[in-house]
This record gives sequence, C-alpha cells and structure tokens, in this order.
Amino acid sequence: MRTKLLIVTLFFGFFMTFPLMAAPASGGNETHEQEFNAGHLIIDHIVDSHEWHIATIGHTHITIPLPVILIDQGKFHVFSSSKFHHGHSSYKGFKIETERNANKGKIVKVIPGTMQTDTAAEKPIDLSITKTVAGIFVSFLVVILIFSSVARSYTRNKGHAPRGLQSVLEPLILFIRDEVAKPSIGKHYERFMPFLLTLFFFIFFTNLIGLIPLFPGGANVTGNIGVTLVLAAFTFMMTAFSGNKSYWQHIFNTPGVPWWLKFPIPLFPIIEITGVVVKPFVLMIRLFANITAGHIIVLGFVSLIFVFGKISPGLGYGVSVVSVFFAVFISVLELLVAFIQAYVFTLLSALYFGMATEEHAHAAEHH
Repeated sequence: MRTKLLIVTLFFGFFMTFPLMAAPASGGNETHEQEFNAGHLIIDHIVDSHEWHIATIGHTHITIPLPVILIDQGKFHVFSSSKFHHGHSSYKGFKIETERNANKGKIVKVIPGTMQTDTAAEKPIDLSITKTVAGIFVSFLVVILIFSSVARSYTRNKGHAPRGLQSVLEPLILFIRDEVAKPSIGKHYERFMPFLLTLFFFIFFTNLIGLIPLFPGGANVTGNIGVTLVLAAFTFMMTAFSGNKSYWQHIFNTPGVPWWLKFPIPLFPIIEITGVVVKPFVLMIRLFANITAGHIIVLGFVSLIFVFGKISPGLGYGVSVVSVFFAVFISVLELLVAFIQAYVFTLLSALYFGMATEEHAHAAEHH
C-alpha cells in the first residue's frame, strides 16, 4: 500500500511539474540552445502574458492566442496576439516587448519598417484580454455554474437533506456566516453576506484553478497584484460607505484624547486615516505575496533539475527525485494555502466592516 502511494505521489508530482519542465522554451523568445536562467524562467511564468501557453514540443510552442485590444491616438485596434508570432514580429506598428526592461511583456510601438521600440512614442492604452483576464473569466464561469447548479438543487430538494455539491458547499457557506460574519460584524452581518461569500468563493476557486497545470487552469490570477488591488479596493469602498457616524467620529475626533495631542498638529486623525488606507493595502500585499511565493518555490525546485543537470546529467537526474518530491509537497500545501488565503482575506474584510458599523455610544458615555 505504501509503495502504491509513493508511486501515485511521484506520478502526481511529475504531472504537476511537467508543464514547468518545458519552461526553458516557454514565453516564445527562448530556445533550448540558450543558456538556462532560473530567474528568467520564474519571472516568465508568474507574470501576465498575451497568450496562453499550453506546452512546448521541441521548438514548437502550443499556445492559445488571446485578443489584443488597443487604443492609440483615438483609434481602436483589435486583432489576435498570434499576429505577433510569439514576440518575433510586429503588427500594425505594435509589438510585444521582449527585452528585459520596464516594458517587458507589454505592447509598445515600433519604428516603421523595423522591430526597434519607438521610445519617443506614447504607449497605446492596452485593454487586451490577457492570460490573467481570461483566468478571471474562467473563475467567474466556474463559480456561476457551480452555484447555479446548487441553487437549482435547493429548489428541487426543498425540505430534504443536501446532496452532491450542496453537501460540499453548504458547510463552507455556514462557516463563513457563523464563524466569520456574525462574530466579526454583529447584528448587521446579513447585508454583508453576499459580498463576503462572493469574495471567499472567488478567491478560493481562483486559487484552486491556478494550481491545475492543464488548460484552463494554471493562470496566476491572485498572484497578480492588479487583481488583489481591485479586491482590496472593493473592501475599502464597502468599509468607507458603510461606516456610521461613530466610526468617522472616532477617526477625526477620537474621544478621550487630550487636546494637546490634537493641537497644533492633529496627530491622532493622521494616524487613524493612515490606518484606513493601510488596512486594504495589507490585504492586497498579503494575498499577492502568499500566492506568488508558492509558485516561485515550486518553480525554484524544478529549476534545480536544470541547474544541476548542466553540471552533470547524472547529478540532474539525482536531484530531480528530490525536486519533484518537494514540488509535490509544496503543491499539496498550496491546496491548504488556497483555502487559508481566501479565509483570511474574507475574515479581515469582515473585521473592517464590523469596526465601521459598530456603535460606540456606550464608549463615549464612559469617557
């Protein structure tokens, strides 16, 4: 039994890391003849792109081109990213920057008749459907399909014990309600439940889909700081618009604070306002850093195979056993992290909502 478990584990690890092992040729601008660079490998896999890389067989890149939508000088340009031929050509005066600079991976304008970047020209407004955006669409589609199915099941089986997906998701919904929303927010918890449930399940399913190495999985959605920025911004706006009179009064005129701490410099309001901004910023960085770190660690272990293989093929094969084992371990750990990060983001958002709606009348009377 233990032998079978070990075989299955190693097979699972190879399955999880196989798309990464083809990485030296991924990204469209590297070949097997080029010297392997672990840093470039890792960065190319965690950043966004204008195509969805599936696999590399020899020198053939199997990718799904994504729509490019640009606004340049008031004109719309819509075409497929396949026109760029993996970054080796320009189209309509645009190209994907392949040089490792601040514009790496972005669409820039080129000097007519050349592939040289026109540094004097203003960059076009890029509204393209990138891999991250496509990954968001996939996550939303999965969430909508799952909960539409569960909603129909509740309608059909009204008054009966939950079955199938109902029995899996209902404990999570009750957990968010009873262990997150109620204790953190209090009597006003019900009006925040739709947002908290949407937030939790979107992050949770997005994290899980990002761990699947085959299309349509593998997109590093919550590892993109732009995505976590938007999620944190929603929490910030919900907190700001839900804040009651007591909440804002405690920010700008904290009861019990001596007057000499308010004049001539309003020290406490500055600290409180800074805290209002820092809280969502911490949410953004926490989710982004934890998800990105998991991908970097797995890619780091896979990179060891190529680093030691360059020294000696035998050494590379020997290290591959250890690398795959630890890659499997981190991948399994990432399943737990997918839930924990969704839970922490939702819990902290609920705590912020609770602080914004808490009544402080008794505290003011005490002071």
